[in-house]
Amino acid sequence: MATQLPKSYDPQSVEDRLYRWWEENGYFKPESQLYVRQNEPKFVITIPPPNVTGTLHMGHALTSAIEDLMTRYYRMKGARTLYVPGTDHAGIATQSVVEKKLAKEGRRRQDMSRSEFLHEVWAWKDYSHQIITRQQKKLGISADWSRERFTLDEGLSRAVLTAFKHLYDKGLIYRDTRMINWDPVQLTSVSDLEVEFEDEGEPGFLWTIRYPLQTNRWEGPQHAWGSGRWAEGATEWITVATTRPETLLGDTAVAVNPEDDRYQYKLGCQAVLPVIGRVIPIIADTTVDMAFGTGAVKITPAHDFADYDMGKRHHLPFVEVMDPTARMNENAGPYQGLDRFECRKRIVEDLKKEGLLVKVEDYRVRLGRGQRSGAVIEPRISMQWFCNVKDMAAMAAQAVRDGRVRIVPDRFEKTWFHWLDNIRDWCISRQLWWGHQIPIWYVDQDSLRRAAEDRQHRADGAEPPAQFCAMNEQEAYEQARAVYGPDVKLVQDPDVLDTWFSSGLWPFSTLGWPDDTPDMRAYYPTTMLETGYDILFFWVARMVMMGLELTGQPPFNVVYLHGLIRTADGEKMSKSRPDKLVDPLDMIETYGTDALRFYLVTAGAPGGDIKMDVKIIDGKKRVERIEGARNFANKLWNATRYVIGRVDAFAQNRLQTTEDRLQTTDRMVNAWIRARTNQVVVDTRRLMDDYQYGEAGKLLYEFVWSDFCDWYIELSKLSKSPETVATLAHTTDVILRLLHPFMPFVTEELWQHLKRAMPANLPGAPDLSWPALMLAPYPQPAPADHQPDDATDALRVVPALQEVIRAIRNARAEHTVDVGKRIPAVISAGSLAGAFETQREAIVTLARVDAGALTIAEFAPPPDHKAITYALGEVTVYLPLSGLIDLDQERKRLAGELAELEKAIARSESLLNGDFARRAPANLVEKERARLAEATLKRDQIRDRLAQLR
Repeated sequence: MATQLPKSYDPQSVEDRLYRWWEENGYFKPESQLYVRQNEPKFVITIPPPNVTGTLHMGHALTSAIEDLMTRYYRMKGARTLYVPGTDHAGIATQSVVEKKLAKEGRRRQDMSRSEFLHEVWAWKDYSHQIITRQQKKLGISADWSRERFTLDEGLSRAVLTAFKHLYDKGLIYRDTRMINWDPVQLTSVSDLEVEFEDEGEPGFLWTIRYPLQTNRWEGPQHAWGSGRWAEGATEWITVATTRPETLLGDTAVAVNPEDDRYQYKLGCQAVLPVIGRVIPIIADTTVDMAFGTGAVKITPAHDFADYDMGKRHHLPFVEVMDPTARMNENAGPYQGLDRFECRKRIVEDLKKEGLLVKVEDYRVRLGRGQRSGAVIEPRISMQWFCNVKDMAAMAAQAVRDGRVRIVPDRFEKTWFHWLDNIRDWCISRQLWWGHQIPIWYVDQDSLRRAAEDRQHRADGAEPPAQFCAMNEQEAYEQARAVYGPDVKLVQDPDVLDTWFSSGLWPFSTLGWPDDTPDMRAYYPTTMLETGYDILFFWVARMVMMGLELTGQPPFNVVYLHGLIRTADGEKMSKSRPDKLVDPLDMIETYGTDALRFYLVTAGAPGGDIKMDVKIIDGKKRVERIEGARNFANKLWNATRYVIGRVDAFAQNRLQTTEDRLQTTDRMVNAWIRARTNQVVVDTRRLMDDYQYGEAGKLLYEFVWSDFCDWYIELSKLSKSPETVATLAHTTDVILRLLHPFMPFVTEELWQHLKRAMPANLPGAPDLSWPALMLAPYPQPAPADHQPDDATDALRVVPALQEVIRAIRNARAEHTVDVGKRIPAVISAGSLAGAFETQREAIVTLARVDAGALTIAEFAPPPDHKAITYALGEVTVYLPLSGLIDLDQERKRLAGELAELEKAIARSESLLNGDFARRAPANLVEKERARLAEATLKRDQIRDRLAQLR
């Protein structure tokens, strides 16, 4: 006898227990797979490693839901499957978190040694890693935890060093002074990904400023800013617009478009820079937007990316006016020492005093802020390490063009090609302590001086290298001593590598590269890379570039991109809006993991954002669609509970039937659900193989809720045949297998109960011999010769039967027929009459029809008295009104309603034809018009009903 299932599904009592069971039995390991098809390709996916900065957010939950769905699906298809978990050290992000933690304790990184600080970060890493791993397990991911990796593990660190040395020795990594994103709070360069922008920009101002031409007359001491003003009669100016007036101190030119007729005569002239009086040229450049501001732009090559490029093109001076902390330096003249924003305020006041401020306008500024510090990022010229990725980018672009890498959805290919075809050299150094320290050792000054003296006495005069790239300090010294002798001293570069450098090696470093490991041979290249579209270039492109360069192969075959989780109004979820921020663990506690996963997978299409409508009810955050997914899990639970009860009844010999009854009633309905199930298997596999996971989930939802629960289960209650029990068990088994990748916990729990309940002597019972549902084969469509003989007829008859029952139910609801009242019905069924006759009991039971007043005929004439008619294709249904309602009472009721509606219509028409329509607010007038339209529609409907009753 089967263990009795509780009446409702309690995720809290199931999820942790099942996950431990899966993990303890080694079911997540590829070596433990029992069902492996010989011709099925392997499936390997590596998790986008979460940062060890704290806890997971809803975006991580989406990633886990999709990736584990893929993994479970391919495992059940028979592919040798490996899902590699791990975490990322996330240099700047993690260092920022730890520094903030230390600040709360009254400590600062700057007061600690590097080793002391790193000890604190490693302790934080261990703490955060435990939380993240626990959360990922709570999300149900079937990853092989024995292969878990961390980007600062010894093996992965050796991979980073190997990759760096390979690229350095090839001449692709070099040190140079260039413009980069600079965080003035964290005092480091940052990647483009670590710079965040508001979608609509931030509120700011656009200042329009006049720069005098050199021919103008100054009333006051020469270039003595603040002690005079430009002569009122002067007319020779060039006017520029800027959102950053403090940077004019670093201007070295004013640029106009050579096609702009307004400035032709000023080209070649000199402008006088306000504040410090520096003379700067007026130049022509085709990149100037004639429609922005005045069409003339100030050029600050040391503080703007576009200006930096223009400065290079025109060989302009590069004048830095800020120090690393974004305070004004010695080149800022009288503003030296001021914070940049205080300088902005002061300089605007001075421009106004001197008559050079033309106007100030409100303006939405595209302002980049540091992802971790929140500080406004400064473009800054700095000595950094760079990697020349031009050739690697070309290889990565070609890999997509020739199909070796497929991007899903393919609309992102345009973005891929645009970025890679216009790529710049990659700044790979960061001024941090946490991360992979750059493996470059510099020769100390004394050794360099001695080498210079020695070079004077050497015939070749060759200059020895001042730096060495090595895998470790010992190797660096071996190289240096061969050149400088035993007394040479070396100092390692203090910077660390950009986090994306190590992340770019993730698909193969996690498998043991650069060594020729069994995992590299068995599982590389991987199959799938799944991640958000927002890091397509920053991470995905770098993995493809690195994979092609270092292994000669793309690191994966398919890139599946999901969208972003947004608020209901389309805004990015942010800590600044805590009422809209959703913690996945809160949703799991409220609704269960399966509900959250099913919602996340079905809420969006590939590459499409998900708008999450969060409401606060009784102090708790609620998401209606996740609640709907929980209700679906409960529906599945109750359906399976019913099926197990039927199976158990068979096992207890409580079922009795006759062959005649089986022939006439059961086989048609059983053939229908088996045929429908087969169709759903075909469609689900097609959608899953085409990466349309959301559509597959919706298809299964509709099939389970409607076809199986609302129809087949209800019809099965009319049958006590063993074939029906077997069909119930078979369909439930298929449903649980189909849904398992979406909802792993509830399906596994139900399948195990079904397995324990299944008697050995049930004819046609499903094969439940596998130890776990997650190891069982995914359903495959039955071959045509295995379909029931009457499947075609069933697929025609049962849907028609459903239409008839729906029509009768709708009529009952529309006429508010008491639920206990049986009504007469006449069904003219054409060629379906014989089949319908076998389903007479279904019509009587499900439509609440009077068995003695039900007529089913091939061609039945309409009743002589008034009747509702439903034309349903070949079938016509007649429902005599006298059987539905008390005609006299209904006429009185409708007449009363009609009288009230006539009064309401007269009142609205009077209002709308009088002063109200002219004097009332437009919204009130519109409401009244809508009220009139609704009342008129109801009046016409009641008139039609009364006409039917006459």
